[in-house]
Amino acid sequence: MAKQIKITETVLRDAHQSLLATRMTTEDMLPILKKLDSVGFYSLECWGGATFDACLRFLNEDPWQRLRTIKDNCPNTKLQMLFRGQNMLGYRHYADDVLEYFVQKTVANGMDIIRIFDALNDIKNLKSAIGAAKREKAEVQVAISYTTGPVFTDEYYVEYAKRIADAGADTICIKDMAALLTPYKTESLVKAIKKEVNLPVQIHTHYTSGLASMCLLKGIEAGADMIDTAMSPLALGTSHAPTESMVAALQGTEYDTKIDLVALSEIREYFMTLRDKYIKEGLLDPKMLATDAKALIYQVPGGMLSNLLSQLKQAGKEDQLTQVLEEVPRVREDAGYPPLVTPTSQIVGTQAVYNVILGERYKMCTNEFKDMVAGKYGTTPVPVSEEFRKKIIGDMEPVTCRPADLIAPELEKLREEAAAYAQQEEDVLSYAMFPKVSVDFFEKRRAAQLGVNPALLDKENKTYPI
Repeated sequence: MAKQIKITETVLRDAHQSLLATRMTTEDMLPILKKLDSVGFYSLECWGGATFDACLRFLNEDPWQRLRTIKDNCPNTKLQMLFRGQNMLGYRHYADDVLEYFVQKTVANGMDIIRIFDALNDIKNLKSAIGAAKREKAEVQVAISYTTGPVFTDEYYVEYAKRIADAGADTICIKDMAALLTPYKTESLVKAIKKEVNLPVQIHTHYTSGLASMCLLKGIEAGADMIDTAMSPLALGTSHAPTESMVAALQGTEYDTKIDLVALSEIREYFMTLRDKYIKEGLLDPKMLATDAKALIYQVPGGMLSNLLSQLKQAGKEDQLTQVLEEVPRVREDAGYPPLVTPTSQIVGTQAVYNVILGERYKMCTNEFKDMVAGKYGTTPVPVSEEFRKKIIGDMEPVTCRPADLIAPELEKLREEAAAYAQQEEDVLSYAMFPKVSVDFFEKRRAAQLGVNPALLDKENKTYPI
């Protein structure tokens, strides 16, 4: 029976997040949006993940305006985002009132599909986000954070997929952020989930280890319905399988995507020009495009690898990278086998760096690592041993409930704090995610509107001399 495979194009979000630290500007996207909209992609992944942070912190852009601009130029294709469950787009858990308001505004500004995941695969941390997205009539895709380890069998993932279905998801995504899937693991996992859960399945995997195209193909043959790809100039390496190659591979088969390769080649030309520009500007390091099967040994996502190297360089201990990579799986085991994805990848990675450069394991622990061991991020896939927990957090009482249940409503307080800067309702949410970064952005925006130098701000009265 023929089954047309649907494609989510990631070039506007995860492709540039993976290869050039999320630095693609809205201005760079604008000339190609209408063509991307006309091709027949199932969705354009264009928001969420690190884009929100990068817009405010590095690009001096309003992320909400980016979303509205893409929606205005892509009326025919669903827009899709990545949402970190109770963390939303930030790095801590937020109260439910903030989360619900964020989802409401996200959908009102043009979002169609919200891909929701939790770094620990803790369903408790997803229920508020799923409920909020369903109330706003968005399509809810819940992602399984894929990883490897003694407990991560097909049975583990099938049980989690069942809980996802019961929680109200419309579709399921196998999210392989660290490129740990292999072709036959993909086949086995997709078959197992499709057999037990009656929901469409999407595959998201990175090219880091060189296996992504093969994984997608085996997944499709096993029953997957949708795949994530990236236009070829920003594919491969730590990004995704090339869109054109996958479209060509499926052409004329029962899985034909019905996407026109000629139309894709015009889009490719545009992104090739951008790619050349990014290489010249030093944003795209050609080394990022190399295959590195180390991911399969150390289970470290590409972004985490560059982060570890940067931490070691700052400490003048670059030569200890191999020891740190060997320490990561050990720290992960001690901490209950968290999948390595934001924020757990940063937490485990930083702790591994400390363990190596201080020459003694857990001589010093970050607050975030203590919080994870204490259950403040949710329930880990494997229980942390009592002995280890006591070593890290002493007599502190571990958290066993949903962590967000311990957070009082905070929207009104955030509204008051942001009142001096807010020019639109969404500004309160930008402030909620990144208070300091968003205030810097708001000040620059106000200065631009007044045509004055941002350095002239009277910080105490939040006014400019006019």
